[in-house]
Parts: sequence; structure tokens; C-alpha cells
Amino acid sequence: MSEKLKVGIVGGTGMVGQRFVQLLDEHPWFEVTAIAASSNSAGKTYEESVQNRWKMAGPIPEKVKQIVVQDASKVEEVAGQVDFIFCAVDMKKDEIKALEEAYAKTGTPVISNNSAHRWTPDVPMVIPEINPGHIEVISAQRKRLGTSTGFIAVKPNCSIQSYVPALHALLDFKPTQVIASTYQAISGAGKNFTDWPDMLDNVIPYIGGEEEKSEQEPLRIWGSIENGEIVKASSPLITTQCIRVPVTDGHLATVFASFEKTPSKEEIIERWRQFQGRPQELGLPSAPKQFITYFEEDNRPQTKLDRDIERGMGVSVGRLREDSIYDFKFVGLSHNTLRGAAGGAVLIAELLKAEGYIQAK
Repeated sequence: MSEKLKVGIVGGTGMVGQRFVQLLDEHPWFEVTAIAASSNSAGKTYEESVQNRWKMAGPIPEKVKQIVVQDASKVEEVAGQVDFIFCAVDMKKDEIKALEEAYAKTGTPVISNNSAHRWTPDVPMVIPEINPGHIEVISAQRKRLGTSTGFIAVKPNCSIQSYVPALHALLDFKPTQVIASTYQAISGAGKNFTDWPDMLDNVIPYIGGEEEKSEQEPLRIWGSIENGEIVKASSPLITTQCIRVPVTDGHLATVFASFEKTPSKEEIIERWRQFQGRPQELGLPSAPKQFITYFEEDNRPQTKLDRDIERGMGVSVGRLREDSIYDFKFVGLSHNTLRGAAGGAVLIAELLKAEGYIQAK
């Protein structure tokens, strides 16, 4: 690629926005040229705006330190400087919907980390290895929005990526019922232990809205496009519990599953190890070479040891065994701010670029 596409990060000062900044530093296809946030940050350099609240392990990338943060509500100004945007704002859902549609109507593709448009019928919600075909609904969305180049695509809830890929690799066996309990890191709430000391030595058995997302979003990912809309799948039946636990990053899931055609343990492991999707076929820059890694050890995957597998973009599973009530049970793990948030959104953008949906203006 001779010239990199110009990227804007709307909501660039929050934790997910910071992760976007970090991931896009030295990206082979994309370059951050604009950062927007609330009016409180507008007018400051990026370095000034995140001073004392930079939450990433490494330093602020040099290339973005002196970028002057813009007001995210000034849509035309921001959109005029970029080829597409990532959106990770902290606003009310209706406000996010309106803001993302306003950007899309300027002809600017929007890759959203927010939940606001996950159930908009003509907005694809994508895990690139699993449902890349859903991006075809963008043509219907563009007609609705009255644009030939703009659109919105969203990434799904971070916690479902700890178990949906493992189940997806087994769809041929027709899973019928699934129980998933997720044990979710505090960064999923945009916090660290300094922000949230109450989480030290503590477990909170409730995360608002999370269980509904965890039960319903997989069905939309496994759905089909009909008449310019995504219609969710009717099975499997999924029930979940979502628990906040005192770890920094990494969402772990314990999963029980029954199948219409019960596979053997060996068949399941083989499917996991062999599974590849469109990002692996295309060799996308952020794609993990091994999407699903299976551990034979009884005590893996572990959050601290395994969340960074494949640069945080892989999913790991282990403890596969037969169950006395369901057919099988296993443990899954994914990095919630990499695969589950900013990294997953960057991979979506790479897929959309490779498939011709994102181009230089």
C-alpha cells in the first residue's frame, strides 16, 4: 500500500480510545490523523488531554502526542480530515446512534466499539472470522442513509468472544443448548484498580445488561441477511451469568453445551485447531495466525498467562470434557480490550478495506 488511510478516533481519550491509539501506532495500512472527544478535551493536545489518565502499559505514541483534540460533535470538521473513523464514545445510547449516523451520512465509514447500533437491522455486527458475509448488508444501509460511501459497522460484546468462536467451529454438530458463565475483567468497565479500589479482593455477581447481550448477540452473529436486514438465528438456546472479577484484562467463560449431532472429544479439538476464517485467508495485519488455541493442561487457559495469546487477538480454550447433564463442557478465554474491543474493531476495518468497503476519499 503506497499511502496509509487516514483514521479518526472519536472518543479517543477513554480507555478503548487509548487502546485504538496504541494499536494504530505503526499500523501498515492506517494512520491516526484526527482525534475527537468531548468539548472538555477539545483544543488540548492529545498528550495534555490524557495526562495522568493514560491507562495503557506503554507510553503515549509520539506521533499522536501533539494532535489537537477536536470536538466530536463537530462532525463535518472531523469527517473532512479522515477516510474513516473508529468510534468509542461514552454517551447515552440514543446520542451515540445519532452521532454515528451523522458521521456515516458525510460519506465516512464508522467502525463502532459501542453497543448502540448492534440491533439496527441493516448494521452488520461482525466477528471477522465468523460472519464476514454480514458486511454485504452495508449496501442496504447506504440506501437508507442516502450515502454511497458511508456506513456503520459494529463489533459485538467483548465477553461473547470468549466462547462464541469455540461454538462456531462446532456449528456443523448443531448445538442446541448452551450455558455460559463469564468472569470479566475490570477493564471491561473502563477501569483499573486505581479507579476502582472496591474491586480488590472482591467479586461482583452482576454487570448491568451483560447477560441479555451475552444470550442474544451470538444469535445475531449466526443470523442471515434477508431483504436487506440481518435476521437472528433461532438456536441454540443460550443462558448466561456474568460476573465481575478482580483481574485487569481478560474475560474467561465456563461453557456447557449439548448438540443435535454429538461429536467426539477428538472431533471437537480437531475443529478448534483447524478453524480459520476470512482474516486468515486474506492475511490481514491484525489477524491471529492461530485463531483458536486448545490447551491440553488441566489448569489452562489462565487469564494472566494466556490472555495475550496471538498478540491478544487469539482465543484459547481448555478443560474439554464430557458432562453428566450436557454433552460437553469447556473453558474459554479472550482478551477483552484487544480481541473484544479495539483490536476486534481494527480487524473489522482491515476486512472492510480488503473487501473494498473502505477507501481513500
